[in-house]
Amino acid sequence: MAIFEGSGVALVTPFKDGTVDYAALEALLEWHVAEGTDAIVICGTTGEASTLTDEEQIDVIGFAAKVIAKRIPVVAGVGSNYTAHGVELTKGAEQAGADALLHVTPYYNKTSRKGLYLHFEAMAQATSLPILLYSVAGRTGMNITPDDAEALAKIPNIVGIKEASGNIAQVVEIARRAPEGFDLYSGNDDMIVPLLSAGGKGVISVLANVAPKDAHDMVTKFLGGDTKGATALQLKAKPLVDALFCEVNPIPVKAALSMQGKCAYEYRLPLCPLEEQNYARVRREMEAYGLL
Repeated sequence: MAIFEGSGVALVTPFKDGTVDYAALEALLEWHVAEGTDAIVICGTTGEASTLTDEEQIDVIGFAAKVIAKRIPVVAGVGSNYTAHGVELTKGAEQAGADALLHVTPYYNKTSRKGLYLHFEAMAQATSLPILLYSVAGRTGMNITPDDAEALAKIPNIVGIKEASGNIAQVVEIARRAPEGFDLYSGNDDMIVPLLSAGGKGVISVLANVAPKDAHDMVTKFLGGDTKGATALQLKAKPLVDALFCEVNPIPVKAALSMQGKCAYEYRLPLCPLEEQNYARVRREMEAYGLL
C-alpha cells in the first residue's frame, strides 16, 4: 500500500512574532482536509525545518498529527546530514504520531555512495514507519541515482522517493528499476504529469499550499484516465509555479499565502521577504490564476 496517492502538500510553517503560529497552522491543516489534499508533508523544505529547533520540529509534527487525527497521512520531514541526529528526529517524529517519514540526503558534508546507503539504513532501522527518500541535489549537493534507489528500495520500510532532481530521464530509470511497492512522487510542480506518466503515485507539492484542489485534481484526473484534463491543469499552473519559485522556496509561497490571508508574511533568517518586483509578480500570477 502506498503512503498516499494524489497530492501531498509540502506545508509551510507559519510564524508570528518569531514563534510558530499554531492557530494559523491549525486553520491551514483543516483547510487542506476540506480541499481534498491527500497527505500533509510537515517540516520539510517548504516548512523551514532547517530554522526550527529540534523541540519545535517535533512539536509541530505532533500538533499536525493531533489535528489531522488520521483523516489523511501526516508525513514528517526529519532528515539530517548527521546520521545520529537524523535517528533521534526519526524516533521523535514516530513518538509524536507521524504516519510516515521523509528523509533527505545528507547535505554539506555529503558522503560516498556506501555512506549514503548506511545513512538511510540507520534511519530505517530506527523506526517502524514507512520512509520516503528525498532527492533534491540542487539543495543538498547529493543526488540519489537509479543505482542508489534500486539498492535502498530493498530495505523493507523504504517505500518510495520524492524525486526533485528535475531530470525526467533519471525519474524514468528509477521507475524502470523500482520493485513493486516502491512509489515515485514528483518533487517538482512543473513535472507532475510527466512523472505520473512514468508510473508515479502523486506529488509532494508547493503549489498545493495555495491551490490544493487543483493539485489534487491534476493527479486524480491523470490516474483516472483523464490525461487531457490533467495536462490542462498542469499547463494552467505553469506560470504560477514559475512565480512560486522566482526566489528560493518557500519565500514566494509564503508571500502568496499571506496575500490569501492564511498566514503572516514572516520568515526566519536567512530567509526574508521578496524583492518588490517579485512580490508584484507573485500577486499578478495569483490574480491571473483566480486565487485572489
